[in-house]
Amino acid sequence: MKSLFGLVIAGFLLTSASAQTYNVAVIPKGTSHEFWKSIHAGANKAAQELAAQGVKVNVNWKGPLREDDRDQQIGVVENFTIRRAHGIVLAPLDSKALVAPVEKALASKIPVVIIDSGLQSEKTTSYVATDNFKGGQLAGEHLGQLLGGKGKVIMLRYQVGSASTEEREAGFLDVMKKKFPGIELISTDQYTGATRDSAQQVAQNVINRFGKDVNGCFAPCEPVTIGLLLALKEKGLAAGKVKLVGFDTGAGSVDALKKGDVQALVVQNPVRMGYLGVMTVVNHLRGKPVDKRIDTGVSVVTAANMGTPEMQELLNPPLDKYLK
Repeated sequence: MKSLFGLVIAGFLLTSASAQTYNVAVIPKGTSHEFWKSIHAGANKAAQELAAQGVKVNVNWKGPLREDDRDQQIGVVENFTIRRAHGIVLAPLDSKALVAPVEKALASKIPVVIIDSGLQSEKTTSYVATDNFKGGQLAGEHLGQLLGGKGKVIMLRYQVGSASTEEREAGFLDVMKKKFPGIELISTDQYTGATRDSAQQVAQNVINRFGKDVNGCFAPCEPVTIGLLLALKEKGLAAGKVKLVGFDTGAGSVDALKKGDVQALVVQNPVRMGYLGVMTVVNHLRGKPVDKRIDTGVSVVTAANMGTPEMQELLNPPLDKYLK
């Protein structure tokens, strides 16, 4: 495994870099979903702005293909540590499994900024992310209001160890239990896994079981949103027959919002997240103070507000400008 990554990242020899040239590894949870392309765009945006200030930053983008490949992500972190990256920006796909490699990097005097999803370590340089618990609460508030405080609801989970989605799920359940006692949670313990295909399969099973009773659904991330949407369509339960609140943007989910198959999307700002991740690690390297926790914001997008300039910036970020 390590030798494979050694070949992939060959030539990443950094110790001779000048004082104003920083090699920053940006390591996402995965590389296949649209969310990570926005993170990448934000990282490149930061590098471009820093270059204009006379600070050269090389963004080294490398992550596992699938968001359930812990070993591959660990290998990427370890290889950038061995090759003495000046800094690492990491979205850990497991809040526990990545602790050891991250703390090894920190022990080697390589600052590590965590983005997107939490890590069970107090030693990291900074944490740049959405308030995911709040995002889950916003989803619960919106779905509860759509249902008028009554009905039966399904919440699908993503995967064990993903701190960001676990916090969203917890926030959603918190609001449902405290503010909407008239809503019955009929399924909240089914994990979909990391892909749209696995999410669709689990969603099909759940909808086959509860489809006659369910009034609303919550999906804590983009692949789960799509999986649930497809399962509802198969049963003729889309177009608002069953209210669906999802999380994150993607071409499929935004199109479904326009068509009325998804009633709301809780939206992060991944471009800002990638941007601030790189800016934070470079500021630290340059001896500037950085905040231990940076909140990148969260919003609820609906068919009614999706045309506003604020929401359009979140739904259609200018990725091509930064991903050339």
